Amino acid sequence: MATDGHGTDAGGPAVPVQEFMALPGRAERREDVYETCLENVVRRLGLDVALETEREDLWTWGHVVRAAIRDACRRGIVLSGESFDVLLRAAVHEPDPSFNRWFIEPALNAFGHRRVQIALLGYLRMGTDLERAGAARAWYWSALPLRMPVVRAENGRATGQAETDDGSAVVAEWNEAALREFVSNEHVDVRRCILPELSLRKSAYPPELHALVDTATGIARSHPDEYIRHRVEHQVGD
Repeated sequence: MATDGHGTDAGGPAVPVQEFMALPGRAERREDVYETCLENVVRRLGLDVALETEREDLWTWGHVVRAAIRDACRRGIVLSGESFDVLLRAAVHEPDPSFNRWFIEPALNAFGHRRVQIALLGYLRMGTDLERAGAARAWYWSALPLRMPVVRAENGRATGQAETDDGSAVVAEWNEAALREFVSNEHVDVRRCILPELSLRKSAYPPELHALVDTATGIARSHPDEYIRHRVEHQVGD
């Protein structure tokens, strides 16, 4: 069975067993930006990775950095406020939607769901089209449970501690912003990446947005991109 392109890593959100077409690779890529993001993660987190190491290709280099993040999180790591920013930026620019989890999860555990989701919402609203698409892909992981008890923020916040703030308001803001962005932004990567997590049920929105749901559904059904046309039929049929 094909999934929606996010994979089925243990511990991730449940993926319904459906015949989803795989999310295509990005039409627009900035490998130079992604490489800089990886270098900043290594420096800011103090990872045991030699930046001067000869790199066969960017794909392999990404694996090296992500493996170093995983090892650091297992041993225990304290993340600064600056670490939050570089992790979120790396997640947004990670070209593979299965791998951006490795940047999102440490940030979630150290800083909480709300801060991560607000940051992704900022990218969706004010980022470049590349960043908007990346934020939509990263959003998939932003509700993961906190399972890294030795990953902490510099301010001493206890990892795994129940968050007292209600994140439902941020989720509602995201849903509305994603719906509006899908309708107004014609960039194919943005629409491809928003659609899998976009509710097309009117009951998910206030009455004043119901007409926009119809517009989004119509755009998706008549879109020249095969993935978008395929995906919307699964979502409106659920």
